[in-house]
This record gives sequence, C-alpha cells and structure tokens, in this order.
Amino acid sequence: MTHTFPPFRRKLVAAVLVLVSPALALAQAPAPQPAAPQTQQAASGQAGNLQPATREAQSLSSLAPLVDSVKSAVVNVDVQARPEVPEGMEDNPLFDRFFGGNGGRGGGRGRSEREQIRQGAGSGFIIDPKGLVLTNNHVIEDAVTITIRLDDGRSFTGEVVGRDPLTDVAVVKVKEKVDQLPTVKLGDSDAVRVGDWVLAIGNPFGLASSVSVGILSARAREIGASQYDDFLQTDAAINPGNSGGPLFNMKGEVVGINTAIVGGGTGIGFSVPSNLIKALLPQLEKAGSVTRGWLGVGIQPLTRDLAQALKLPVNEGAILTQINPGSPASKAGLKADDVVIAIDGQKVRSDSELTRIVALKKPNSVTTLSLYRDAKKQDVKVTMGTRPDLEGLSKKKPEASDEQDSSRRVGVSLQDLDARTASQAGFTERAGALVTDIIPGSPADRAQLAPGMLVVEVNRKPIASAKELAAVIRAAPAGSTLLLRVAGPGGGRLLRALKMP
Repeated sequence: MTHTFPPFRRKLVAAVLVLVSPALALAQAPAPQPAAPQTQQAASGQAGNLQPATREAQSLSSLAPLVDSVKSAVVNVDVQARPEVPEGMEDNPLFDRFFGGNGGRGGGRGRSEREQIRQGAGSGFIIDPKGLVLTNNHVIEDAVTITIRLDDGRSFTGEVVGRDPLTDVAVVKVKEKVDQLPTVKLGDSDAVRVGDWVLAIGNPFGLASSVSVGILSARAREIGASQYDDFLQTDAAINPGNSGGPLFNMKGEVVGINTAIVGGGTGIGFSVPSNLIKALLPQLEKAGSVTRGWLGVGIQPLTRDLAQALKLPVNEGAILTQINPGSPASKAGLKADDVVIAIDGQKVRSDSELTRIVALKKPNSVTTLSLYRDAKKQDVKVTMGTRPDLEGLSKKKPEASDEQDSSRRVGVSLQDLDARTASQAGFTERAGALVTDIIPGSPADRAQLAPGMLVVEVNRKPIASAKELAAVIRAAPAGSTLLLRVAGPGGGRLLRALKMP
C-alpha cells in the first residue's frame, strides 16, 4: 500500500547509540521545597473533595518492590559496529596510515575514507532464561561485536537472531551456553490506558540500571519513522542509551520497547507496543526477518467531509485511491473509492491503521474486508500477497569468510600482503598476513597488535597469507595463547601474545 506520509519531524530523534563519556557532568537537583501546612480537614482524615481516582493515586506505595522484581532481567547492550563502507573507498587502508594521503610517495593519490568503528551502549531485556534478548534494531545495526551485560555484573557475547528495521525491533541471543537467566514477560499493550503508571529501566548515558517513572501519555502515535508507526507515548524519562530498554506496567510486564525521544529535553518518549513485538517475534526467531501481507493499493484517510461527499454513514476508514494491476486487491475485485472500515472484524479507523493490520496478515491467507462501495456496505474476501521488499531489508549478507570469522573472534581485520603495499610501506618480507584494522578493546587490541603490522609467524611456524592466519585463529582452543611474530616497515620484528576468547 502506498500513501502520502507526513514530513519527518526533525525534532523527533531516535534514542541512538551513545559513546559513553568518561566524564559525565551531572546537574545538581533543586532542593526540595517545604511542604505546605496540612489543613484541619486533612489532619482529621477526611477525604474532602478529592475524586476516587485521585485518592488512589495518592495512596501509591513505593515502586521499589516492582523495580527489584524486574531489573535483574534488564541488560546493557554494548556494541562495536562498522558502518557500510562508502563507495570509492581506497582498497589499501595501510597507505593512508603511513603516508597521510597527501601525495607523498603515492604520486597524488587522495586521502581515503577508512571505515570507522562505532562504539555505543544501548539497553535490552531478557525474555528467555537461555539468553534471548529484545532490543532496538538501531542499537545492533551493523554490529561487529555485541556484549550483553547483566545487572549482577556478568557479561556474555551476543549475536543477532533477527531484526526488523521498519519497526526497530531486534532479537539477540547469548552465544554462551547459559540457563536460568532472569527474565521478564511481555504484557498486553492494548490493556494499558492513557494515564496508567509506567516505569522505564535502561542505560541512559551509560548510567546502568537507571529507573524512571511516568504515565502513558498517548497511544498510536505516528512520528514519521516508518509506515508502521504505532508508538506508545510516555513522559517517563527516556534518554540516549535507553534505546531497546523495557517500559513496564505496574504488574512488572513489558508493554513496550523504548525507542525514540523528542529532542530538546521535553520529556516525551516513544515505545514500540508489546503486542506488535509479540506478533513479529515468531518470524524474527525462526526466519531472522519479517514477511508482511500485501494488498497492492493506494490509500488515503476518510475524513468527515469526504464521508459526507461519498454519502457514507461512517466517518472513519481508509479510502482505496488506486488498485495496482495484478495485485491481490485487483484479483479480489476491489475498486478505487472503496472505503475499508474493517478487516476480519477489526475496525479500521485510518489509512495508517489499514497499513499496519494488513502487514500483520500472513501471505496467502484469506482475509475479509468490510467496505462501502457506492454507499452500500459489503464484504469482500482477499487472498493476501507478500509485500515486496522495497527497502531490500531481507537480502541476506554473504556468508562470512574465514578471515571475517577470525575478525569477529579476536577483533582483527586481515588481508594478504601484495607487492605494491610491501614496496610502498618498506617491508622486507613479501608474504604474511597484514593487519588492516583493530577493534578497540578486543583481544587483538589487548595483544598490542596494530594496523600496519605484518604477521609472519604463529607459534614459530611461517604464515604466508591472511587465510592461513585466520585458519589458525579459528582452530585455536578458547583460553589458549598464540605467539605471533610481527614485522614492521623497515624490517623490525616483535613478539605478541594473542589470548583466545
């Protein structure tokens, strides 16, 4: 389905990955004001003119027991990510490091744009005792390494199971064999009413296990993130680093994943509803991506004026403005100006709601559309199609090479030493595994390996290529140490001890 989207609201920003600063300035909280004197009526225990709901809110007890019961399942998601390599990037990162890209020995070669490692910290929560974690897609996108840190101090390696960029939901699992991890339950987001108390826990600005409380401010918010926007709005404090963390109801159930904020410190945050997450979760766990239903129509919202012009007895629905040839809608006999008011009995209030409902239908399933045509109500059965992958999100990345596998294990990128690089960098060797990149904090970094070093021996055996070194790294047992002999430009040699994770 296609329709005109509202312009992207520039003030709305994703609660994106944040680089945690070692020096975090905390503003001093204002001193509490003295309480106003109690009236005689309050002292005598009379309720006065307070409404029942107000009395209930005032009697709210401490949230500490609720926090204690759920916070152990809330995790920090530390990510090192490598954005996609920009087109035109030079193929020899060593060149820029040694020669500065200002001509030098390169004969006028321009400065290359080396891909950078992005480090960040988001949040997440465990939904399965064996280590299944929910978070945001934007937290783990392009991740090279993922570390899951629990509130009790334990740390595990994570890997992506599935992700859906269109709703910003991702599933990560702990790679180590674990059991009986603390968990929380996904609740019913449709049951939360505007005005209900909600509680957020996460990792804002690197401040682990931070708790904030507020109310549900609104439902079904559309903020221009995608055509499937259906956010819960809350005034519980959400900041960069809270991304992927849970929004709880007062039963300790997760009713949303905290995802986005309004810029400027206005205290408005948005969460993906838990019921939407539950609908996507089976596909994300099984297939790693989401396949959506498709009608093949253009749509717009039904307004009061249009309803009057079309002589309809309803003011809410979605008008079909276009029927794509050969689409499921065309095959079912749907026509332009049909007004859809329900799908399988579920009310359709707008064009956006029609988009979301259709997307959750299974391809090839038979669905009943209730609609008005020429002011007459009727039901039409449609066999759902599969939404085209317009964004290219389901394209699987090529299988990782041996070199890429070794990079993920110890945090080093390798390539063969070619004759041109050897000559330009001044290597006396003509074979070996050239280190081109190191992930900060990785085993390779701790072993004091650095881009530009050439590994020529492992455990006193010669290494002729990146593939040979990658095979050794891949086969090395966990906890073992590889003795590397590395060469630098000009012929100097050093020893390095690389401990296997």
